[in-house]
Amino acid sequence: MAISGLVITFNEEKNIAKCIDALFQYCDEVIIIDSNSKDKTVEIAEAKGAQVYSQAFLGDGPQRTHGLQYCKNDWIMNLDADEFLDTDALEFIKKNEYESSQYDAFKFRVKNFLGEKLINYAGWYPDAKVRFFNKKTAHPSAHMAHQYIISTNEKSVNVHILHYGWESYKQVIDKKNQYSTWAAQQLYENGKKVSAFKPVLNGLVAFIRCYFFKKGFLNGIDGLAFSLIQSFFSFMKYVKLIRLNKIS
Repeated sequence: MAISGLVITFNEEKNIAKCIDALFQYCDEVIIIDSNSKDKTVEIAEAKGAQVYSQAFLGDGPQRTHGLQYCKNDWIMNLDADEFLDTDALEFIKKNEYESSQYDAFKFRVKNFLGEKLINYAGWYPDAKVRFFNKKTAHPSAHMAHQYIISTNEKSVNVHILHYGWESYKQVIDKKNQYSTWAAQQLYENGKKVSAFKPVLNGLVAFIRCYFFKKGFLNGIDGLAFSLIQSFFSFMKYVKLIRLNKIS
C-alpha cells in the first residue's frame, strides 16, 4: 500500500519502536520529525528503519506540515508516537477502498487510556480525529495546539485509534497545561481579548458539560477528575491569554 507514516516526536524512546513497527504493517515508509529529543528516540527510530529529520518544534500543526515534504506518498497516516490503529481501523486501511473513494480525509474515533484503563466518559469518547488524509488536497491546520486537518471532503468512519497517552493524572495535567499555553499563545497572536470573567465562565461550563451532560458523574472519582481536568484546561487557556495581553 502506498501510505506514508508520519510521526512528530520529542523524547519518545518508550513508544517509538512499537509505533514504527505498527506503522510498517501498512505503510511502505515511516517519516519521523523529531524536535531535538534528548533521549534515544532518534537512535531507536533509525534502527527500526524510519527516516528521521530534526526540526525545532514549530507548533503542533506546523510541525506536521513540515513533515509532509519528506513523504513520497500522497496518502498520509499521521499518528502520534503513543497512538496505534485498532483492529477495525487496520481492516479499513487494508481494504484499500479509500483509494477509489471521493474522500480525501478520514476521521477515526479515538479510545483514550489512562494506563490500561479506557476513558470512555466525561466527553473523552468518542474523541474523533482525522489522522488519515491525502496530502494533495488536505493538510494540517496552523494551530500550535489541537491542530486539525483542513480537507475538501472528509468522512467519519466508525473505526478506532488506541491512544495510550498517560500513565498518571500528573501526566494528563502536565499535557493539558502545555496545551493551554499553546492555545493561549495562538489566541494572543490572533488578537483575541477577553474579560476577567471568561476563564471562570468557560471553566464552569466545561465542568458542567463533562460531569453532568457527558455523564462523568457515573464514573466515580475518575469521572470527577477528568471533568475537572477539562475545566482546568479551559480556565487556564483564558487566564494565560489575559496575562499575555497584560504584559504585551
